[in-house]
Amino acid sequence: MDLGLTGKVAVVTGGDSGIGKATAERLAQEGASVAVTDRTSESLERATEEIGKFGEVFGVQADLTKPDDVESARRRILERFGAVHILVHAAGITGASKDFLELSDQDWYKTIEVDLMAVVRTCRAFIPAMREAGWGRVILLSSEDALQPYPEEMPYCACKAGVLNLAKNLSKAYAGDGVLVNTVSPAFVATPMTDAMMEKRSQQMGISIEEAVSTFLEQNRPYLELKRRGRPQEVADVIAFLCSERSSFVVGANWRVDGGSVGSL
Repeated sequence: MDLGLTGKVAVVTGGDSGIGKATAERLAQEGASVAVTDRTSESLERATEEIGKFGEVFGVQADLTKPDDVESARRRILERFGAVHILVHAAGITGASKDFLELSDQDWYKTIEVDLMAVVRTCRAFIPAMREAGWGRVILLSSEDALQPYPEEMPYCACKAGVLNLAKNLSKAYAGDGVLVNTVSPAFVATPMTDAMMEKRSQQMGISIEEAVSTFLEQNRPYLELKRRGRPQEVADVIAFLCSERSSFVVGANWRVDGGSVGSL
C-alpha cells in the first residue's frame, strides 16, 4: 500500500533508538526524507548510518529541554530540506519512580521538562512550517500510562496524560490548516527504556532478564493479553499510517498499540 510519503520531510525526535529509530526507518522506506534528533552525538551518528540504508536521513544533535537547541534544530532542518511535513515526537524518559510522598519537586520538574515541555517546544517549532505547506502530520508518543494508573510512575503518567490533552487541543487548533494531530500510546515495547527497567528488576530479584519480563507481565501488566513485549516496528507501522495520505480523516485520535494492556475502554 502506497502511503504517499515520497517527497515529504519528517522530523523524528528520539530517533536514535527504539520506537523513534524504527519509525525513522519506516518513513525512509516509504520515500520520506527524515531528520532525526538525539541528545548524544555517538548514538545519533550510529543511528543515522543505519537509517541511511533505507533512504535520506539527516542527524541533528539537540537537547529538547533547551529552547535554543530546539530553535537551532528547526533552523538546520529547514535549511537542509526547505520544508517539514511530519513531526513524530518519540523522545522521552521514564522519570522518577518512587512513592508519591518521596518525590521531590525536582523529580517532577525533570520528568515534565523531558516528557511534556519538550513536546510543546518541538510542536511550536515545526507546526508553522506545516501550516505554510498546507499539509502536515503530528504524531505524539503518549503511553498506556496516560490511561490507567501506575502509582510508582506518577510523574511519567501525568506527563503522558498531558500529551493526550495537548494533542487534542492542537488537533482542534490546526486541522483547518491541513495539519492533523494524533497520538500513539504503546505499552511495554522492547526499547532501551524497558530494557533498563527489566535489567534493574532482574538485579533486584536475582533472576534472569527473561524471568524479569515474564514476572513483570504477570504481576504488573495483567491485561496485556498477548503476554509479550511489543516490537518497535509494530508501533512504527501504526505511526507511518498516521503520517500518510491514508489517514486523511483521522484527527485528534489516540491509537493504542498495547497488546490489550489497558483494562478499560
